[in-house]
Order: sequence, then C-alpha cells, then structure tokens
Amino acid sequence: MKLILAEKPSVAKNIADALDIKAKRDGYFEGNNYIITWAFGHLVELYDAKDYDSKMASWKMDNFPFIPSAFKYKVKSDPRNRKQADGGAQKQLKTIHALMKRNDVDAIISACDYDREGQLIGDSIIYRAKLNKPVYRLLLNEWTRDEVIQGIEKIAPNETMKPLRDAGISRQWTDWVIGINLTSVATLKFQKGKGKALNIGRVLLPTLKIIYDRDEEIKTFVPEDYFKLQATFQTKYEKDYEGTYVEANKEKFKKKETLESILDAIQNKPAQIIDKQVNKKKEFAPFLFNLTNLQGYVTSKFKGFTSDKVLKIAQSLYEKKFITYPRTSSTALDESLVGKTAKVLKTLSEDLPYQDEIKFMKTKRVFNNAKVESHSAIIPTYVKPKRLSADEQIVYTAIKNRFIMQFMPIAEYEETKLITKVDDAKGTFHSKGKVQLVEGWKKVENIQSKDNLLPLVQIKDMVRFIDSEVTSHVTKPPKFHTEKTLLRVMETCGKSYKEDDEHNEDTLGSILTGFSIGTPATRADTMKKLKDVGYITAEGKNLRCTELGKKLVETFPVQDLFDLEFTGRLEKALSDIQKGNANKQEFLNIIFTFTNDAVNTIKSGQDVIINEIASPTSTKEVLGICPQCGSKVIEGYKGFGCSNWKSGCKFVIWKNDKYLATMKKKPTKTMVKALLKNKTAHVKGFTSKKGNKFNAYLRYEKNPENDYYSWKMTFEN
Repeated sequence: MKLILAEKPSVAKNIADALDIKAKRDGYFEGNNYIITWAFGHLVELYDAKDYDSKMASWKMDNFPFIPSAFKYKVKSDPRNRKQADGGAQKQLKTIHALMKRNDVDAIISACDYDREGQLIGDSIIYRAKLNKPVYRLLLNEWTRDEVIQGIEKIAPNETMKPLRDAGISRQWTDWVIGINLTSVATLKFQKGKGKALNIGRVLLPTLKIIYDRDEEIKTFVPEDYFKLQATFQTKYEKDYEGTYVEANKEKFKKKETLESILDAIQNKPAQIIDKQVNKKKEFAPFLFNLTNLQGYVTSKFKGFTSDKVLKIAQSLYEKKFITYPRTSSTALDESLVGKTAKVLKTLSEDLPYQDEIKFMKTKRVFNNAKVESHSAIIPTYVKPKRLSADEQIVYTAIKNRFIMQFMPIAEYEETKLITKVDDAKGTFHSKGKVQLVEGWKKVENIQSKDNLLPLVQIKDMVRFIDSEVTSHVTKPPKFHTEKTLLRVMETCGKSYKEDDEHNEDTLGSILTGFSIGTPATRADTMKKLKDVGYITAEGKNLRCTELGKKLVETFPVQDLFDLEFTGRLEKALSDIQKGNANKQEFLNIIFTFTNDAVNTIKSGQDVIINEIASPTSTKEVLGICPQCGSKVIEGYKGFGCSNWKSGCKFVIWKNDKYLATMKKKPTKTMVKALLKNKTAHVKGFTSKKGNKFNAYLRYEKNPENDYYSWKMTFEN
C-alpha cells in the first residue's frame, strides 16, 4: 500500500479519479492499493519569536536582533486567534500521520506542487512524523489522468529533491528573519502610536522603490516643446500622400523658426521621388505565456483584474485539469512535450473557423529546452472545459488563443518607404506605408492591423508640393506604473526593455536566469500586500506611492533593501541553491549577518517619525443630562457618571452599587437612561432575602444635607 500526499483536496480528487478510486473516508481516499490524502497548503509554520522566548512577546528594542539557534515548526495558527492552533490543520495533520504509520503502508509519495514551496509543504508534513519508510516524489506539470498515471510510474526518490527543499527553507527562514527583526525595530524606531506595524520585507521594499522612482520621474519631469514640418504631395495621377521633414536623421526641431525658414524657401518648388524601398516583413506570434506575461496581458486588457486575481484563477484552472502549471517563468516548452502538444492542438482545433490553417510544427520558438526554467510555459491540456465562470473564461481563452497562435501561419506585411526631395531644402521628406498581406495568427483574436496605403510611384517621378504645416508638440512624461509594467520590471530586475512593445519577450531571454525580484508565484502577493499595508494605492490601473510609502523610501536607513541589484542577487542565490550550485548554510549566514547589521543601523540611525497613528477617539454614548449640573452623563469603567466630574460634580451610579447588590441587581444603561429621563425606572427581577422575585420602581434622589444620591424604592408609580 502506498500513501500519496497531495497539496490540496481538489488535487487529491484528481489523483483518485485517475487511479479509479471511489471510496472516500474522513480525510482521505482509499482503494486499488493506494491511500490518497491531502494538506490545505501549509499545515505547519515557523515558531513565532515569543514561542522561542517569552520575553519576545512584547517588542523591546533591546530584544533585537533575534535569530534562533535552531528554527522550529508548529501546527499552523488559527487566523482568527493566533494564540491557538488551527483546528482543521491539526485534525488533518493527525489524520495524515496516522495513515503514514499504518502497518500496511510501505511507501509515501509526495504529490505537492512541483516548486520549492510545494516541496517545503510536503517535506514539513512527511518528515515531522519521523518514520523510517521510503519517501518518493511525484513530479507533474498537470493533473490530467494520463499525466498522473505516467507520473506515478516515474516517481523519483524524494532525496533527489533536497536542493529544491533547501531553496524553500532558505526563502522561508530568510523572510522570517528579515521580516521579524526589521519590522519590529523599524516600528519601534519610526512609528508613533499603536496600530499596524511598519512592514519591512525583502521583496516588498524594492518593489515599493520601483513605484516611488517612477512617481519622482513624473514629478520632476520638465516638458519641452518641439516642432515638426509636415508636407502633402500629389502624384501625377492626383493621389495625395504625406511626408515628414528629416534633416541629419532628425525630425524633431527645438526652434520653430528653423522650420518656418525652410517652409518659406520651398514654397512652389518642384519635388521628386528620390528613393523607394519596398520590403516584405514577417510578424511572429507572441511567445507562449509565462505567469508574468499572462498577468500583464489580462490586467491591461480587462477591467477588474489584478495580478493576484489572475494567479488565483490560473491556479483554479490548473487544479481543474484545464491548464498546465501556472507558476512558471518560461515562455517555451520542453522538447520532450512534442507528442503531447500535438495531441492538445488537435483536440482544441476542432470546429474552429480557421482550423484548416492550423498546422503542428516543432519550432525553436515553441520547443526550446534552453528557454525552460523548471517548468514549461502555460498551455491548455487536452481536457476541454464544459462550464467556466466569466472570469475563468477570460483567463482560459487567453491561454488557449496564445497556444493556437503558435501553429498558425506567420503574419506578413509589406512596408513601403518613400523619400521625397524638394528643391532648395537641405533635408528630405519621409513617408511610410504598411499593407497586411497575410493575416495568419492575428485571426485567432481578430487583431486588426492598420493599413496605411501610399500611392503607386516610382523613383524619379515628379510630384507636386501642395500643402505644408509646422506642427507643435510637447514631450510627454513617463507613464505611471501599472501592474503589467511593474511585473515586467520585477521579472527583469530593472533591466531595460521597451514598455510599449507588446511582443518584446525575446529580450527577456538575455536576462540572467533567476536574477529577479520575487518569483512568478510571489509577485502578485507582493503588490497586494503593498496596497494592504498602505504603501501604494491604485488609481484606475495606475499604481502610485502613498505619503507613507514615500516617507519610508526617503527615511528608512537600510538602503540595500531598496536596491534592485541587491534583491536580485538574493533571488539568484536562491535559484542557485535550487539547482544545487550554492550552499544553503552559506546563504543563511549572509542573511543573518545582514540582519544583524541592519538592526544596528536602524538603532543607531536618526530618530524620525515615518508614521504617526492617531489614538482612536471613542465617542461615548450620552445617556442623559446630569440632574446636578446639567452636563452629559456617560458610561465609564466603574460607573455611569457626569462628564463634568473633573470640575467637581459628584453625580454617579456605581456599577457595583451595594444597595442593588443586596437584591442581586446591577444598574444597566437602560435603567440609567430611564432614571435621567423620567426620574424613575421600573425594574424587574429583584430578589428578596428569602429568594422571592419581585418588581419595583426605583428613584435616585439627592440627599438634602450633601451632594450625594440615594435610592428610593416604591411599588406603585
């Protein structure tokens, strides 16, 4: 009997279906010599600082830096009450370990997601049981029936995944140490008042800095005027075309007078075509999606989508067997997937209006091991969805269309360039035309190309100069970051690329593998967290720094955490650990040293308030008017009293009033309101000395000889 541990219940169900196992028990499936159980993501988590040492329960500057000599794990905390373990996690963990200890279970297979987080989830559960049974790893890129069956036949010893586990542990411990220490010390140092902590993180701060830098670029941008000279020409067949004046490879001029003098010189002068170039050009389909490109595409094209939302939908489609593993950084497929891809293409091509144009081919743009990092690009599986939500349909269709585009004809267009010379002009007029010849892959999403037709002319043809104009323009500031542009900067760690180029994925191939800010799986969460902690805000699709985020960037003294290169090197080191090319302990030692130095830098830094949290002003309910001085009566901790007590008013009804206590009663807000409004209150449920219940009317009257009040009870109003 083999026990398979899946990361989530839905995945366990997929495995059970593939193995024709129908019998479901409490927390697992069983049948056909397999037990299939599941986690709910992480079932265990790292100790809190206070779990190691009770003095860490309160934040004090002297307690930091704090780095445990050995990191320990506990059952995941209840999100509603972190002081106790999550009941569901505790129960499922107990179930998994009981199943693992069964005498008829001779091997354990981890089927958690094939990434460093999935490896960490599985190993943290399996090795916690401390059993001497062989552990294997199921490594799948999708959860279809065929893949599950083939994958089980090729399971690998779990120990071969040690580098992946080391990378997962290194990431987890790094973020714990930096987060716990720097968040605590920064909050103590730079925040006034109690409230949310000043959140400091390894990936959070450089991402914030990207947005801050763009905001500052826009803020300090100084617009400049420039001018162009546009002319209209007419051929001998009375066909018009336009041209832009170019001199010394320059078409933008700072001085309007320069162009006006040229304009005066060329009026009514003859013009001639001196050059004509006609080139056929090919437009390749954009590469297959990785997670970053998918998030960028969907968030820029459809309203209401965030990167986090796209990831969640893609993860759902993956668990429903409709797409391959989404948390990938690759834009190509492994060359071993040729046969499977052809099968998927055949299934998805059925009934498409352009089906006859779809042709499977093995090309380097699609199948390229050199461009595959851990996981292949995202593509659909052969399982066609029957019912999808509106949001799921958008994400699935984007993935499906991008996949089909790869096997459609290459789009082709003809580009024409004309150069027109006017007598007495030093420069020439340039014109461009474009005609789509082959629509090809653009048919898949009905992408319309704008044709700009030029008239049919030949070199040396004379044309008539009929109109001209000097046009005014102003340089534009950079655009605010959107989730799409921010994702790209994080992915390339700030390496330059053309923001406006939709199909510029080629440039990403030259980016050093692993050298990025965060991973495809974490970038969406980073953006969400930046919004949640109040460092950035979204204005439509634009991302802007808040005042708090701005102050943090300008004041926080540990500048390395804002440095894209520094963060990129850390992510690259984690990538190297995952590949077995770097040592976990050496990396952690660097992190521990950095954290110690950073804490000391903050402690010795300038005392500045980055965030001031105003104390909440509680507006007390007014229960009535004080019968003694006319001020407001409100509820206090010990009684219902006059708000003017500081000036000497002694009116109060104590909550532990001894007279009422003898009859097992306490004053209530309802009772006090009635007394103040009507001077009497009808109270039910008094208890006599003999234990009998009775009702009575109460009055609370001032003593004639002093400023104090006494109770009077009657049985008739």
